[in-house]
Amino acid sequence: MSVSNGRQFLSIPGPTNVPDIVLQAMMRPAVDIYTGPLVAMTDALLADLKRIFRTKGHTYIYAANGHGGWEAALTNVLSRGDHVLALESGRFALGWAEMAKVMGAEVEVLSGEWHRAVDPAAVEARLKADKTHSIKALLVVQIDTASGVVNDIPAIRRAMDAAKHPALLMVDCVASLGCMPFEMDAWGVDVAMTGSQKGLMTPPGLAFVAANARADAAHKTANMKTHYWDWTFRQGAEHYQKYCGTPPEHLLFAQRAALDLLLGEGLEAAWKRHDILARATRAAVSRWSEGQVISFNVAEPAQRAASITNVRVNGINSHLITDYTRDKCGVTLGLGIGGYDGKAFRIAHMGHTNAPMVLGTLGAIEMALQALKIPHGSGGVSAAIETMSAAVPA
Repeated sequence: MSVSNGRQFLSIPGPTNVPDIVLQAMMRPAVDIYTGPLVAMTDALLADLKRIFRTKGHTYIYAANGHGGWEAALTNVLSRGDHVLALESGRFALGWAEMAKVMGAEVEVLSGEWHRAVDPAAVEARLKADKTHSIKALLVVQIDTASGVVNDIPAIRRAMDAAKHPALLMVDCVASLGCMPFEMDAWGVDVAMTGSQKGLMTPPGLAFVAANARADAAHKTANMKTHYWDWTFRQGAEHYQKYCGTPPEHLLFAQRAALDLLLGEGLEAAWKRHDILARATRAAVSRWSEGQVISFNVAEPAQRAASITNVRVNGINSHLITDYTRDKCGVTLGLGIGGYDGKAFRIAHMGHTNAPMVLGTLGAIEMALQALKIPHGSGGVSAAIETMSAAVPA
């Protein structure tokens, strides 16, 4: 028996739900790529990306996923043999580091735990020990979607400043941009990158990079540069140079519609919406955890992400829960990855999502816990509703 017929709920941390108006924006013929409205739309997108990143620096659009955005960021500011320090807090900073190593950088990992944020004091100590300033860049994710950790980017910048270290601060915002505060210029971030498929509510296939003046200076001497990713070429006057070839037209139509939604809501309002939905999710998980089987991967509440909650399952295979919600309820949860397979599931509350979507997802999880007779504290959904109603008064 199943109650899954009806609209499927996608609650994975990317790709996230695409709004109907964004899907509809792609349902149109191709247009001229050399003149007219598409050229104007490119200019508007690049300008609006500055608003989203909160920067006065340059922004770039790539036909790529987030991994392509990683490569675009690295190639433009590094040279082969450069020493790079990756700050571990989950799978994705390590993935970015692996890419840098393959491309010819000398990579060092500042080891961290996958259930807590990067320690700024450890960053400061490591940079102070680098007397010759051999480290050229720090790689860190604001939110790691594997672990559910959120890192304190301003604190990391303060640690760099306290160490008086000139390395570039490079931040992966794939799971955070549009979902929580990110202030590129105010926080002293030199390079930031993201993808279209999470908080920016567009199908996968676009990557965005923002760079400040320090990054531009490093770019002038970087020798990892390749023609496709090259910022200098993409700053050229011809429209095709913005994409190093044919623009990904229909994804651009979609992204335009999505940014209109986000900016129409207001960036700060979107941050607040994500905060409320995240707190409601945590209220439910906290109640379920009373049964000693369910627990948070991230113990410190302030270090839990606004866009995804990683839920540990102790002593039971987590696939039992995710299979039940998918097959019996029509709700697809994120699986545990990067060593969490069978040990955790992930609840996404990012992008195009609202109260009934989150409550429906939490309800399916609570239904699974009851049906599978997994020990848990009751009333998780009620706790979520209480949290939301307190945050959204009449």
